[in-house]
Amino acid sequence: MINNDILRKVRYILDLSNAKMIRIFAKTKHEVTQEQIINMLKKEHEEGYAPLNDKNMCRFLDGLVIYKRGLKPGTEAPEPVSQLTNNLIFKKLRVAFELREDDIIEALELADFNMSKSELGALFRKPGHKHYKPCGDQVLRNFLMGLSIKHRPENAN
Repeated sequence: MINNDILRKVRYILDLSNAKMIRIFAKTKHEVTQEQIINMLKKEHEEGYAPLNDKNMCRFLDGLVIYKRGLKPGTEAPEPVSQLTNNLIFKKLRVAFELREDDIIEALELADFNMSKSELGALFRKPGHKHYKPCGDQVLRNFLMGLSIKHRPENAN
């Protein structure tokens, strides 16, 4: 999935204002302006569209975890990874929303997407593990759709 699409969906799910998004980025000591936020939220065909690279998407997701859950005492915001995978995005969203396996499966079912616990577990394994499975765009898209239905049911249609 395109990072900008994920950013737009998370913004919608949590009903985040531009100011809150700026504060979320700031949690990782990364400053963005309101204009930058607006340009990141534009669609690819719109004038002024600014593609969100993996490093900045990681900063936003790490900031979201800190915004929703706080930092562990004595730790600082993690350094952003330069290459983000759907698996890592999924993991960071799971942590930010404090979701267990059953919660994720429920969110997927809300989007009419079925997945077993073992299939789900494979997405959260480390690359190189014999049961690791790459997370496809369809899984991530349906997960975000399910979160949207769960958190914003009045606008689900």
